[in-house]
Amino acid sequence: MSEQPLNPTPAGSHDADATSDPTATDEAATLRAASFERARRLRMEPRFPGGPAADPAGSHHERRIRSFQPRRSRVTTGQQDSLERLWPTWGLDIDGKRVLDLAELFDGLPVVLEIGFGMGEATAQMAADDPGTGILAVDVHTPGQGNLLGLADKAGSTNVRVANGDAVILLREMLAPESLDGLRVYFPDPWPKARHHKRRLIQPAFLDLVAPVLKPGAIVHCATDWEPYAEQMLEVLTAHPRFENTAADGGYAPRPAFRPLTRFEGQGLDKGHVVHDLLFARV
Repeated sequence: MSEQPLNPTPAGSHDADATSDPTATDEAATLRAASFERARRLRMEPRFPGGPAADPAGSHHERRIRSFQPRRSRVTTGQQDSLERLWPTWGLDIDGKRVLDLAELFDGLPVVLEIGFGMGEATAQMAADDPGTGILAVDVHTPGQGNLLGLADKAGSTNVRVANGDAVILLREMLAPESLDGLRVYFPDPWPKARHHKRRLIQPAFLDLVAPVLKPGAIVHCATDWEPYAEQMLEVLTAHPRFENTAADGGYAPRPAFRPLTRFEGQGLDKGHVVHDLLFARV
């Protein structure tokens, strides 16, 4: 039998002695706080000086459930070049500090708001096909913002403006009453899990924000390949008193010729999904 020390040291006692030192504890807490602060500042700093802000509206806005999750992804050299060259002219941050003069911003063109444009291919195509309509395209994805700016520039389209930030703040605080000629929401995140349905964009409260900034007769055009979400969209839009279905049978609408095939649509079709379009007029 091995001999045991008269006063054995309990396991972990050295750690306990180290952490019992108030000075060491305070220093560790200070280092952790400094690390968190550095990380927070990095998140807040713009990736491209003069380009889209990391948090344009700031933290002073209320905490609420959002339909999107900002994420930082790799930006290509071409996207970075577009952001640095074109953002000062064609980009804007949704900061909630001013009401936009859309007539000035788009040289008097009628303006359609598009929420969530992904990498911007479909948006750029619609802008090129219809130069007489201005497109205010909103997203939080930096690579997509740079890609859309580059595509519009390559096509010579001057009727696109890229807005960075939360579309709810834009609708609520930065658009004048009856200033928009339409709204497009193509293939928004379906948030398929039941516990996440509250994050879906098309909700009664969202439509309450949309209705006042649309002109009478303006079209809300939604498209999705997620059947349960399509059903919810149809139900919510049909129930809202400020919107009327343009489909004679009160159901889904045929796909309009002006809506190009989007990347998300193609992915859905490859999986065998059925795409539904909904076109409702503001009354």
